[in-house]
Amino acid sequence: MVINTNTVADKTSNNLKSSSIGLAKSLNRLSSGSKIVKPSDDAAGLAVASRLEAQIKRLDAALSNVVNAVSFTQTQDGFLKTIDAALRRMGELAMLAQDGTKSENDRALYDQEFQQLKDYVERTRAKDFNNVRLFSDATLAVTIDAAGSTFGIPGSDMSVASYANALKGSAGQDPNDYLGIDSVVNAQEALAAVKDAISQIALDRAQLGAVQSRLEFTNQQLTTTKENLSSAISRIMDVNVACLLYTSDA
Repeated sequence: MVINTNTVADKTSNNLKSSSIGLAKSLNRLSSGSKIVKPSDDAAGLAVASRLEAQIKRLDAALSNVVNAVSFTQTQDGFLKTIDAALRRMGELAMLAQDGTKSENDRALYDQEFQQLKDYVERTRAKDFNNVRLFSDATLAVTIDAAGSTFGIPGSDMSVASYANALKGSAGQDPNDYLGIDSVVNAQEALAAVKDAISQIALDRAQLGAVQSRLEFTNQQLTTTKENLSSAISRIMDVNVACLLYTSDA
């Protein structure tokens, strides 16, 4: 029998202190929703979670860039679609102007619409998106991951010969620099130029469709990566209430 030292009281005091500390920790975790209330709770886990959170922020930025690129290509395609319709109408007018039963006055009327459509196409190809030219030979870089890797969207260059020949200047200029349908010969030349432009725009839209497909897959991949990283952070940081209560009861 021990008289001078009350070991039972010491054990009881220690157990009470441990229980109080455990209860305080549990309440802090429950109230904050985080397993790591202060760095000493899990220093390594906090460091990992911080790196993952920074990576998610970069992924969010990459996703924003991809979405903007999708909007850019959709705007491009919208203009290309209307330009294609205008060129098809120009081809139709050029065919009509080759009809031998048409008078010069008839061809002059056809040519008025032809010139208006040509001017529309010329003005449309000069459009921009947020001060970035929609149609040029410049490659547009788009970030595709948190590391800053990029891939380039090829430019749709509407200054190439296939377009330029279909958009030659107005009447009154050098005949070699004029495209119209005011005569049968001119209408034949105009039709050949417009057909080349239509073929080129088909290639440009096909290339644009391929780019849009890649952007959609990139968007899906970034979204999935973000979900997985968020899940990893949750496993490190978030409180599992059931496990916490079980541990406290034990």
